[in-house]
Amino acid sequence: KECCPIWPTDNSSCGEASGRGTCQDVVISNAPVGTQFPFSGIDDRENWPFVFYNRTCQCQGNFTGYNCGECKFGYTGPNCDIRRNLIRKEIFKMTTAEKDKFIAYLNLAKRTISPDYVISTGTYEQMGNGSNPMFADINVYDLFVWMHYYASRDAFLEDGGVWENIDFAHEAPGFLPWHRLFLLVWEREIQKVAGDENFTIPCWDWRD
Repeated sequence: KECCPIWPTDNSSCGEASGRGTCQDVVISNAPVGTQFPFSGIDDRENWPFVFYNRTCQCQGNFTGYNCGECKFGYTGPNCDIRRNLIRKEIFKMTTAEKDKFIAYLNLAKRTISPDYVISTGTYEQMGNGSNPMFADINVYDLFVWMHYYASRDAFLEDGGVWENIDFAHEAPGFLPWHRLFLLVWEREIQKVAGDENFTIPCWDWRD
């Protein structure tokens, strides 16, 4: 299946008319799965995202997003060619006003349904191999709770059991890069909900 949405500004798939991207076949890694997961073809997340779609927007230059309608992290402007640095503040050094704003933005995200994303409410097998789609709207805050769960949950086996021996989001080499991207995307969605492009999530120096 294909996931190549229209970029509304030029009304073309992946913003192709404006040179932002094109709809292409997804290329996945052919590297073997770690020995901690001795199965094949039983989990939605194997060879992601092939179980749901195999064509997506491949963005060019500094464009990114599901329809190439956004700028890569660290860039801004109509052509995404202006460098932009945001500094995350250590949470214990935030002022009372900064903490209050952070909590207010989280509450707003909790009350705002995501205009761009839905979540699956069943496995691919439960969806009848895609013939019975099972998806639901979700608020922006819970979307990221769900994403974290989806990446780290146990694997569901064909006999109804689960495989608990590995958590690929935390007990594997993907721990750091996956969470780095996760926080960047979460931060951006909060910026959009709040209409505050200068918002940054606080960091925590756990060495203290």
